Amino acid sequence: MSDRWTRPIDAYCERLDPSFWAEPVNAATNAAFLVAAAVGLAASRGTDRGVMLLALLTAAIGVGSFLFHTFATAWAALADVAPIALFIIVSLALILRRLVGLGWGWAWALALAFVPASAMLVRALRPFVEAMIGSSVAYLPPLLALLGCTAVLWRRHHPAAPALLTTATLFAVSLTFRTLDEPLCAAWSLGTHWLWHLLNAVVLARLMRTLAAFTSTEVHSSKW
Repeated sequence: MSDRWTRPIDAYCERLDPSFWAEPVNAATNAAFLVAAAVGLAASRGTDRGVMLLALLTAAIGVGSFLFHTFATAWAALADVAPIALFIIVSLALILRRLVGLGWGWAWALALAFVPASAMLVRALRPFVEAMIGSSVAYLPPLLALLGCTAVLWRRHHPAAPALLTTATLFAVSLTFRTLDEPLCAAWSLGTHWLWHLLNAVVLARLMRTLAAFTSTEVHSSKW
């Protein structure tokens, strides 16, 4: 494996050296994603293939993030971001189909088009916001997409709108903690990235529960 993939990455406040357990809290809190995956699987009732796929991707997010916060190399970073990207695409397609009401063709087309559109938006925003929010700029497009879908549902008085709004709000809060990790490092050596893990796990669990409650053919009451 080339040095490009094995070079050490020091991206978070908790890491002080390149050793495997240099980020114990950041690593351990990835267990929250496994709990979220279990919540998703339970919500799917073993029949909702879309939510089951999201649950598997949520578990992969936990594993990938654990690898990144232990090995902290370029290959581990790829293992971290790949399942996140897949979760965003699949969940957006399901939101557009089940909640917004688009056909599967349009839902998947827009979800896949979100990838290059997101890259272009990040490139456009980076000169203006990177100094303030750093690498968290990459998560602004998913947040904006979630808020946009929420606005559409709210305008239609869709029963899923309040749940999606709460989920989007939690996502914004979790993103704030991700952003504050480095700025607060001098005052709080543990950092705040672990709070991003915990809150983001709740975000994914809530999203899966909401999608499981609103299938393409039947609407169930949601506890969330």
